[in-house]
Amino acid sequence: MNVFIAIAALLTLLVLAWLLLPLLRSSHRSGISSEGLNAAIHRDQLLALEADLARGVIHQEDFEATRDELQLRLLDDTQSTPMAPTRQGKRLLSPKATAAIVALATPLLAVGLYLQLGSPALVDPVQNPQMGEQEIRDMIAKLADRQKENPTDLKGWTMLARSYRVMGRLDDARDAFEKAGNYIDTDPDALLDYAAVLGGLQGNKLEGKPTALIEQALKVSPEHPSGLMLLGIAAYQRADYAGAVKVWEKLVSLMDPASPNAQQMQANIADARAQGKLPPADATKLPPVPAGAAAGGMTPEMINQMVERLATRLKDNPDDYTGWARLANAYKVQGKLDDAAQAFAKTGPLLTTDANLITQYADLLATRAKGDFKGQPITLINQALRIDPKQPNALMMAAQAAYQAADYAKAIGYWETVLTILPGNSPDSQQVKAEIADAKSKMGAQNKP
Repeated sequence: MNVFIAIAALLTLLVLAWLLLPLLRSSHRSGISSEGLNAAIHRDQLLALEADLARGVIHQEDFEATRDELQLRLLDDTQSTPMAPTRQGKRLLSPKATAAIVALATPLLAVGLYLQLGSPALVDPVQNPQMGEQEIRDMIAKLADRQKENPTDLKGWTMLARSYRVMGRLDDARDAFEKAGNYIDTDPDALLDYAAVLGGLQGNKLEGKPTALIEQALKVSPEHPSGLMLLGIAAYQRADYAGAVKVWEKLVSLMDPASPNAQQMQANIADARAQGKLPPADATKLPPVPAGAAAGGMTPEMINQMVERLATRLKDNPDDYTGWARLANAYKVQGKLDDAAQAFAKTGPLLTTDANLITQYADLLATRAKGDFKGQPITLINQALRIDPKQPNALMMAAQAAYQAADYAKAIGYWETVLTILPGNSPDSQQVKAEIADAKSKMGAQNKP
């Protein structure tokens, strides 16, 4: 609260200086607006929040939640209430007298407007760490009513869209973003929010327009942490593991190497390398790492500590299904296959709806069975393909299972579907074509009398 008062006082002094200097020099007077004061404070808070994210003081999830809350705090202040400028003519007061009145009235007016329009309790995170759900709903409803009366207010549509996203109303958020039009074209945060909304509506997949929005955001802000994170996820989802590693390594280079976020990203990079069977990282291209870390990245001890912290946290949060999925993949990277299987079993509904997770579980079980896809692995693969018929890893494993069973025609069918997903001249597509050629050769030998 004290920080807010100090900022408000400083801004008030700056506003007074801006108002009084022209008054003392000339007879022209201008109106004032309460929106400017609140907007300036909001910008300062956002800059401080972004600085904390860049330093690794807060997690990405906490950053997004706090940023959205800051946006919601301004919902009641989206319309400016300027005082009408006075007409030129015979002066009732001298410029100095007018300046004295303004000097006294401005702080009183600012305080009065804030107490009337603002929410002082929200400034103190200790007294009110987060707004009540009903209060947020009321604020969003109020903004929605305003937008119906002012449909050309593109900024308002953007704020409404982001507010809907916070509430999980993804269909409404998409519609509001569409009404915001080109207003968001130069706002990387809004573009990424829009991408996340569309991705959520596609079953948490970022292919298509979400990826285009992410790339547009990174053109505006090439080192935007959320943009780099999402672009890497999009590459990972389409099995472009090399692309995911490249983007995430750029993201890690912008982080404090000792921060939890950087350590988590290193684990994500290691998982992408394992999934894509990529060679170890070139130590000369890696960002600096903490003292005692190996040249190739994090030491096994550091990774073990990170995984143990996650496992400890999940004991207190057993319903964090996404956390169990991360822990399962971390155990898998470490080679702790039994622990990984137990963690996968705790991912709850994700293990019946998330094709990527189901495929990862199938791969783990097949690895534990020394490459044998019979039984539960092939059942899980087929389940993943029913949910997403073009899940790349599931298709590859289904092809391998068919090849092992000498059903070469079926294997070829799966591999040909994979080719429709991969870039035409990529190394992966060349490898798949070689697999198809081998299967055709074996099928020809099989069909000979």
